[in-house]
Amino acid sequence: MDARREVWRIYRESIGILGVSLLGGLFAGLVLGSDAMRAGFADFPGLLLLLPAFLATRGNVYGAFGARISSGLHQGLIDPEFEFDERLVNAVAASFVNGIGVSVLIGFLSWGILRALGRESARLAELVGITFLAGVLTSVVLVFGLLVLVFGSYESGYDPDNLIGPIVTMLGDVFGVVFLYVAIVVVEVVL
Repeated sequence: MDARREVWRIYRESIGILGVSLLGGLFAGLVLGSDAMRAGFADFPGLLLLLPAFLATRGNVYGAFGARISSGLHQGLIDPEFEFDERLVNAVAASFVNGIGVSVLIGFLSWGILRALGRESARLAELVGITFLAGVLTSVVLVFGLLVLVFGSYESGYDPDNLIGPIVTMLGDVFGVVFLYVAIVVVEVVL
């Protein structure tokens, strides 16, 4: 296949999901700019500090997960089916542990940084509770959402490598922001 045809194929496969990713990013921005979310930032000082790290780690952890699944599909090590496969189970488990673990770490670090700087901060239990709950919820959606989209694209003849970046970015931003809000509401009631 010549280079021009390959570039056009990649562009053709990517353009739709890039558009969806753009719309998802705008939706996440609307949620962030809502009165309810701004009230959450006011009620829990430190959330604004942890927000970029929380969203970025969604892309880091689940981008690696998607790439691992895509490579496994290309190499024939993973079948695009929802059945027991030790490689797939290990990748899913590692992504859950990494995604949730880093979420809790972000809560601890945000609290510690604000305390060290003498700035106002929500209680440690509140920040960690919010990041833990949001981390669990985003992990579930991102793992299973990525599996459905990667398997589906592969089965449809698309190269998942062309789609993983925009998919992870969009799902991570949209569900990361939405689930942070859900976690804020839950923590307000529980703690």
